[in-house]
Amino acid sequence: MSVSSDRHFLYPAVQSPSFSETAYTGTDPDALSEILSSSASPIKAAAQANASIAYRCNFVSAGDLSIADCAYEGAISLRREAPNSKVIIFLPVEGDAVFDAGQEPIHSGPGRGTILGAGRATGARLLGPRRHLGLFVDQERINRHLTHMFERMITGDADFHPHIDLTAGPGLLLQQLVTNLHRGLGGGGLLQESPLAVSALCDATVYLLLEAFPNRYSGELTLPAPAPAPRHVKWAIDFMHAHIAEPISLSEIATAAKVSIRTLQQGFRQFRSTTPIAYLHEIRMAAAHRDLLESGAKQAVADIALRWGFTHLGRFAAEYRKRFGHLPSQTLKR
Repeated sequence: MSVSSDRHFLYPAVQSPSFSETAYTGTDPDALSEILSSSASPIKAAAQANASIAYRCNFVSAGDLSIADCAYEGAISLRREAPNSKVIIFLPVEGDAVFDAGQEPIHSGPGRGTILGAGRATGARLLGPRRHLGLFVDQERINRHLTHMFERMITGDADFHPHIDLTAGPGLLLQQLVTNLHRGLGGGGLLQESPLAVSALCDATVYLLLEAFPNRYSGELTLPAPAPAPRHVKWAIDFMHAHIAEPISLSEIATAAKVSIRTLQQGFRQFRSTTPIAYLHEIRMAAAHRDLLESGAKQAVADIALRWGFTHLGRFAAEYRKRFGHLPSQTLKR
């Protein structure tokens, strides 16, 4: 991996999203299972009490953000057999649903949306006639936005509060935004002719989620923006990225930043809420995570870990799971 690509994790580049659209109708629960499943996170659908069911699903995607417009008839149970890596937002139009995502079931109906964090939902019951819009956002995209906003590495789940009021305020705005995105992208819609507009709207959707709906970072997002980091902190970060795969020391980082070790440590504590070595560890972990995502099954976990300076594979796997919610080997299979 080139150094230049590593240096942009704080400042995600604007890229034209790739568009796709798929539509399905049917009455077979097994076919519905295939439609709703991904290779990493299978879903098993079944008709409750062996009653007849029907479904109509339309999916549109723009890069790592997807929107579904789905309608169901009959009583359907869904069971997720492995965690997924997406935050899912359900915006009901008609009918009821119950999601299993923790100690208490989450009820969903018109006027009441639901946010399910990555890996949180284990099952659902849809009570038709039911129709909802579904917004699917990669947790990694949300973390990239948070990393950019805070100028420090953000990993893990944002812990959104699951309930959304769709009758007014930000919830109503979110439903309108997702509806317009789906209409503009579906059926070869006009938005496909303006990828920059789509990128901006997708970014606006993620920022709206982070700023308007309670989550782990809500309190911090309301605080005044911190003062810009001093030059020596920026020089240190640039040096870390330029030598990310090399065995550099704290002394070498301080020399590159043209300050003492003590001044460097104080700068990172004040402006990055961490230490220089912990910051280096985080960007190496993020680089390993990207390699695991991009390599598929072409490389071994051990090779990728060693490339980024993680020599103790058991410790690497434990820290990786703590940060990303699953083992490195599971990322390779996604």
